[in-house]
Amino acid sequence: MTTFMLSDTTAGKISAQLTLLRHQMGAPAIGMVLTLVVVCEERDQYDSLRAASDAAREHPSRILVVVQREPDEPNRLDAELRIGESTPGEIVVLRLYGELTQHADSVVSPLLLPDTPVVAWWPGKAPQVPARDPIGVLALRRITDAKGFDDGGIEELKSKAKHYTPGDTDLSWARLTPWRSLLAAAFDQPVGEVAEGVVEAAAGHPSAPLLAAWLTERLGAPVTVADSPGPGLTAVRLRTSDGELSVVRSDARLATLSRPGQPDRNVALARRNTSELMAEELRRLDSDETYEAAVKRFARTYPF
Repeated sequence: MTTFMLSDTTAGKISAQLTLLRHQMGAPAIGMVLTLVVVCEERDQYDSLRAASDAAREHPSRILVVVQREPDEPNRLDAELRIGESTPGEIVVLRLYGELTQHADSVVSPLLLPDTPVVAWWPGKAPQVPARDPIGVLALRRITDAKGFDDGGIEELKSKAKHYTPGDTDLSWARLTPWRSLLAAAFDQPVGEVAEGVVEAAAGHPSAPLLAAWLTERLGAPVTVADSPGPGLTAVRLRTSDGELSVVRSDARLATLSRPGQPDRNVALARRNTSELMAEELRRLDSDETYEAAVKRFARTYPF
């Protein structure tokens, strides 16, 4: 892998240097399927870039990491370029100073791959309305992550639900994919009509009310949230006319599926890391109507 540093530079110089490095490496830009713009703080840059790079092994991308530094310093743009066989695409880390921190879109726009989708990801604090953010306006998909906030993420998720725009999603929803798949499969055989249910999770875990909202929407029965010791989601219990259907996860890898009139079954239900969640999100570049229905139900259940 080749790393090249540019200090006090411009977007035009960065683009020219990328072209030069590609020619030197014999690695043309063909094959990259999207531009992933990661907006984060310096302290989150390493972990965010590692997750994005791992996800890009499945979806070769130009990854633009935007780090907004001190706004009271003189205007300056520093860039770190990485390209090579060990890099799945191209990586550009952009550090913005001064007034440039308020105009990141003017730096990012010239660096977007032509004729390919743009995905924006905020690993930490995200704009209140991602679709109206200057970076969000450039993107077909906008990914946030409510988990990790001091309150557990519920308030952050409520804000995103209130301002939902098609193309928005949150990694709290991606974390539910194995749970939703398992619960859907549990209904392949008749289990009776569902009267009510409960989702158990660590206090404030944002995925829990999203899962409860999805179940309520799909089953037409009230599903509430209850606190548990955690970590994360620990159980879903549904009371049916034939008895209880439940999925109980006792550790970070396995869960027990119980259905009325059938023996309990151990199933894989591992917690996934951020790169796996991002890889899943990058497989879908159209609007997620199922998430939209769930997040709107969530907004009605948890009023502002």
